[in-house]
Amino acid sequence: MFNRDRWSEILEALNANRFRTILTAFGVFWGIFILVILLALTKGLQNGVQADFGNFATNSIFMWSQRTSIPYKGFAKGRNFNFKIEDVQVLKEKYPELKYVSPRNQLGGYRGANNVTRNEKTGAYTVYGDYPEYINQEPLEILSGRYLSYSDINDNRKVAVIGRDVIKGLYDAGEEPLGSYIKINGINFMVIGTFKKSNSQGDQEENANTIFIPFSTFSRAFNYGDIVGWMAITAVDEVNITQIKPEIMTTMRELRSVHPDDERAIGHWDLSEEFSRIMGLFAILTFVGYFVGALVLLSGVIGISNIMLIVVKERTKEIGIRRAIGASPWSIRMQILQESLVLTIISGMVGISFAAGVIWILNKLLEQAGPVDNFANPSVSIGVIVIALIILIVSGILAGFIPATRATQMKPVDALRMD
Repeated sequence: MFNRDRWSEILEALNANRFRTILTAFGVFWGIFILVILLALTKGLQNGVQADFGNFATNSIFMWSQRTSIPYKGFAKGRNFNFKIEDVQVLKEKYPELKYVSPRNQLGGYRGANNVTRNEKTGAYTVYGDYPEYINQEPLEILSGRYLSYSDINDNRKVAVIGRDVIKGLYDAGEEPLGSYIKINGINFMVIGTFKKSNSQGDQEENANTIFIPFSTFSRAFNYGDIVGWMAITAVDEVNITQIKPEIMTTMRELRSVHPDDERAIGHWDLSEEFSRIMGLFAILTFVGYFVGALVLLSGVIGISNIMLIVVKERTKEIGIRRAIGASPWSIRMQILQESLVLTIISGMVGISFAAGVIWILNKLLEQAGPVDNFANPSVSIGVIVIALIILIVSGILAGFIPATRATQMKPVDALRMD
């Protein structure tokens, strides 16, 4: 156990050669510093990428129709086809593990021709026909008013929710958009809400130039009938959408009379798979951080072990005297192990403190510089600190084990004879 005399002996031993002690401790300091910094930077990258996904329902796929590549049931190769609104209900009934199946249609784009006007102002914007649940798949920050509702769908209301850049393009500064009317391809729509998207996938500028209207109104106003341009499909949290994706594709091919082996006819983007791949990459980077940090730390531990061997050699006569007056081998071993542990833990804690300071400064710089792509809030959790402390304790024991064993193997008589 640690007592006052033991602490005095440890401090005296460490102060006997301060310069050597500092150089020895630097190896452990640098190793734990590198370990914490690498893990913090990895976490910063992970936070940045997750922020890009935002609150998007990552357990989702997006699916659209393409040209067929295999003739089937009298239809020639290269046939164009469309999903239908009834397909949505079939998917919901056949796959209860699907949380949301949102049909979508799209009109124009802010990079295309002007399609929206208000008084004398015009602009080119992306117009989506959507169902109310889509806001649960790609959350929006409603700035004023509300989002679409099923009353809007059922009553085919000509209402719109507009992005903040649409407001900038069509309204004067300070003008209230709610309750006003805009014309989309010559048809009047009343603005019922405004929104912004932040930290979302895709083109940020295009997101801000977006208008949402009810899917049913979109279909009637722009003569889409029962056509569905594409679907956003989200599974419940307990089921990975990637696992049931092949079954969904098979069902859609059956519904649209597409050859069962025609993989090209239906295009899709698996957000769940993409997200899992990225998270797997960060798991690898975290492992690399631990591995590299552990290697650097190991070099410091080896340095401490070597120095402790030298210390044991220098104190051979002292150890011999203690053994001669009745000190047990366990007492000698604990003395050396405790000196090694104290040196390792103190230098390691200083390394953790310096790393925490660097991380704090880095976060302050990021706050002043503003958002940085794919990098945000570098940090380490309490769990990482606990792991680092465990590594330090184990390292200190390992560093002192060989010197402690060497010290207890000396015979008192032989130790007293050495100069």
